[in-house]
Amino acid sequence: MARAEKGNTVTINFTGTLDDGTIFDSTVEEIDCGEDGCCDDGCEDGACDDEGCGCGGHESGPMTFILGEEILFPQIDAAIVGMTPGEKKTIKIAAADAFGEFDKEKVFTVPRSELPEDLIPEVGDELSLSNEDDEELEVVVLEATEDQVTFDANHPLAGEDVTFEIELISIQ
Repeated sequence: MARAEKGNTVTINFTGTLDDGTIFDSTVEEIDCGEDGCCDDGCEDGACDDEGCGCGGHESGPMTFILGEEILFPQIDAAIVGMTPGEKKTIKIAAADAFGEFDKEKVFTVPRSELPEDLIPEVGDELSLSNEDDEELEVVVLEATEDQVTFDANHPLAGEDVTFEIELISIQ
C-alpha cells in the first residue's frame, strides 16, 4: 500500500482539541466545534469565520491539500509523511509551535480620545485596528470604560497546547 510522501495530494480528516477536551476545529462533519469552544453558533454556514479559532476556516468534510505545503502546521505534515490510507495518528503541538505563547505585551490600553468618535467598543468585540501606515491589527476588546479601551492582539488560542487527531483518507 502506498505511503504518503511530500508532494502527494492527500485527503485527511482531523479534529483539533485543547488540553481540557474543547474541540476548536474539525473536518469531521458530525463534530460541532462550537460545543464548549470558541464558536457558539456551530460551524455551519461560515458562522465562525471571524472567531479566529480555526472553526469555520474551511468547508466541513475532509480536507485535501499537497503534503509539504504546510497548509496546517508543519508538525501535521511531518506526521502524515509515511502514513497509509486509513491510518490514524494523534499529535500534540506545544503552544509556542502552534498559535504562540500568550504575550502580555499584546494587551494594550488606548485612550478613547485616540479612537474614532463613532467607535463604541464593547467587551468581546473583535475589531481590526489600523495604524498610520495602514497596517491592520486584529484585536478583541477586553475592557471599555468612559476614558479608555483595553485590547488584546493575541491569537484567541495563544498559550494553548493543541492536539490533533488525524486520519489519512487517501493519497491521490
